[in-house]
Amino acid sequence: MPMRIYLVRHGATALTAEDRFAGSTDVPLSDEGRRQVAALAERLRCDKLDGVYASPLARTMETARIIAAPHGADVQPEPGLAEISYGHWEGRTRDEIEDAFAAEYDAWQEDPLTVGPENGESGVQVLARALPVVRRIVLSHRHQSVLVVSHKGTNRLLISSLLGFDARGYRDRLDQSPAALTILEFASDVRARLRLFNDISHYERLPERCFERRLSRWWALAERAGEER
Repeated sequence: MPMRIYLVRHGATALTAEDRFAGSTDVPLSDEGRRQVAALAERLRCDKLDGVYASPLARTMETARIIAAPHGADVQPEPGLAEISYGHWEGRTRDEIEDAFAAEYDAWQEDPLTVGPENGESGVQVLARALPVVRRIVLSHRHQSVLVVSHKGTNRLLISSLLGFDARGYRDRLDQSPAALTILEFASDVRARLRLFNDISHYERLPERCFERRLSRWWALAERAGEER
């Protein structure tokens, strides 16, 4: 049996709905986010979880506890799984950042792997702390299944790195919806295989769905061009 990681993004928050950069800002789940996560917990109720790990922020810990509850499992906080720190962008909307920090935002859009906001983190810095955590989890749970709850940016960087993608394009090429389920399996300690990606079938028919329409400026422009054709 390969080692399996159920990689989950936390459920929606008030800042998610407002398209604000939460990053290291500690915000709880919204009521909508709790409904999303409860649906995922029901989906995973019969799956065996040999460990539960989460970023220590409130929204990820609450997500992990809701999913872990039917299994009677404790949640182990892992600071290395925290979201990208967005520095002086924290709490601002995307439009506000584009207006106030245009040059910095353009540089980040071009290469989010090595560029980060002032007093924030680049993708490389996030991977430097998150990858060792995943490595330790994999080595500690050979032939077992674990739940890992993290964040949109951190999850996408981890997936890119583990699967050998060009991580510079993680924002344009990968998505992570609130309370989405991604499954990674490890046939060996270092070789990961993607079994499921960004699945929200457990809640996609719930009312008051929360959609995040803008992955990046590139996608926004591409969608706009398509609508104008």
